[in-house]
Amino acid sequence: QVQLVESGGGLVQAGGSPRLPCSALGRTFDAMGWFLQAPGKEREFVAAITESTTYADSMKGRFTISRDNTKNTVYLQMSDLKPEDTAVYYCAAGWVATHGPPSYGYWGQGTQVTVSS
Repeated sequence: QVQLVESGGGLVQAGGSPRLPCSALGRTFDAMGWFLQAPGKEREFVAAITESTTYADSMKGRFTISRDNTKNTVYLQMSDLKPEDTAVYYCAAGWVATHGPPSYGYWGQGTQVTVSS
């Protein structure tokens, strides 16, 4: 059974720099990515990685995606968090690193990140 398991969320103070890991269990994927969904809003692309990386323009500079293929794990390093970054962060996996959710066939359960001012 294929699963994506995220962790690392929680309550973070503004300016903090948490790292979110996501481990893929059951198979490997060419592309892994991160999306966020803020309350009352649609799911939004953050970043994705294959052999290269791609970011949403609004995320460049503060968020960094990386992967450790030996652990089948992708990471989202966040920095200088702001209250408006509060959202559920979802890990996704597929075969093409696009910015659109339909390209990813597998999703994690999401991890809540709440940024306090």
